[in-house]
Amino acid sequence: MKSLTIHPGRPLIGDITVPGDKSISHRTALLAALAEGHSLVENYLVSGVTMAMTGALEQLGIGLSVVGNTLQVVGHGLHGFRTPPTSLDCGNSATTLRLLAGALAAAGIPAVLDGSDGLRRRPMDRIVTPLRKMGVPVEAAEGGHAPLRLELRAIQQGLSGGEFYLPVASAQVKSCLLLAGLSADQPLTTTEPHPSRDHTERMLTAMGVQVLTADFGRRVTLTPPRGGLRPLNMVVPGDFSAAAFLIVAALVTPGSVIRMSGVGLNPTRTGLLAALSEMGADIQVENPREQSGEPLGDLVVRHSMLHGVEVAGERVTAMIDEFPVFGVAAAYAHGRTEVSQAEELRLKESDRISALCAELRKLGAAVEEKPDGFIVDGTGGLPGGAQVGAHGDHRLAMALAVAGLAAERPSVVTGAEMMAESFPGFLDALTSLGADTG
Repeated sequence: MKSLTIHPGRPLIGDITVPGDKSISHRTALLAALAEGHSLVENYLVSGVTMAMTGALEQLGIGLSVVGNTLQVVGHGLHGFRTPPTSLDCGNSATTLRLLAGALAAAGIPAVLDGSDGLRRRPMDRIVTPLRKMGVPVEAAEGGHAPLRLELRAIQQGLSGGEFYLPVASAQVKSCLLLAGLSADQPLTTTEPHPSRDHTERMLTAMGVQVLTADFGRRVTLTPPRGGLRPLNMVVPGDFSAAAFLIVAALVTPGSVIRMSGVGLNPTRTGLLAALSEMGADIQVENPREQSGEPLGDLVVRHSMLHGVEVAGERVTAMIDEFPVFGVAAAYAHGRTEVSQAEELRLKESDRISALCAELRKLGAAVEEKPDGFIVDGTGGLPGGAQVGAHGDHRLAMALAVAGLAAERPSVVTGAEMMAESFPGFLDALTSLGADTG
């Protein structure tokens, strides 16, 4: 599939589930490999980015199997990796590269971490600098990019813990340092300007590691464990970031009512819910509960008349992956929506500010690009009738498909195959709810 035609006009109706959370699935595979013994993970997401992680772990000598959506891993402890015979291919996944760098530092294994051309454009100096401060001999390519080369020597002397301030709130960077801190000589503390997603902390705690949070989640302290990590036995909740596309699809498509069960509602991830609620969205959370240490619930979403809002500060961090589809919601809203302090979006799989603004304009939206965000003057709808491109970005591809569902004329999304990177069944989900994607 290279291009996708979206025919508007049909409401979305029905019950659906979304695949397992991508961020959690990434972490379960890696943390299970660092544990001692057999781990079992159900509702594991099988997608392009998670396959990059499991492929790298197999190169490191880890025995694992994925049958359906069940992952089983036999871990050999913190120092159970073997030196890989070739460079580790992280594909298009910055999460894979950054988390593996921390785990390899803890394990004392030399390796080269590399990936796609897109991954080579992502900034890696944000992990290289603190890892060097810990005593990890790591080199990046020119400009602080992949490939990264870890030449680990004298690991017996241990890595240095201590205090680390992260100028940009990033769960990937924080997790990299926490993983490296498992072999540190003293507790390691990270402090961020805003709290980022905390899945790593929750899982490490479940595995027997002492992890303390303070300052409303901005400050995290890990004490290196004296013994091995306990194996994981968990069920991955539904991916909120995947659900976000269906949420906005139902909100902007007249006559729609959908219900999604078992969606992860970790408060570090649900900034989009708060923003959409402020816009007037009719979203109800039913049956809130906890599963494997993560909060989740069932979402009922109805078509709504939305109005513009302003998004900045901590809200940006809490919805950093949802801005492509949030931009679509803003285009269908009435009035002005302004996003600020979101320059991090320029460093994702694509420059999501520039790409999103360019493609929404093709569909007829009034969009102004800013250095740190964008402004959308919504008129309650979109003309559509254009060909738009995914820019090699899975989230942009899905957002543009959503944008076409309630437009006046059919739209074509090129590069639609990128959707499989994080939500392989996205089109099937839309079709099952009544969308015309033929």
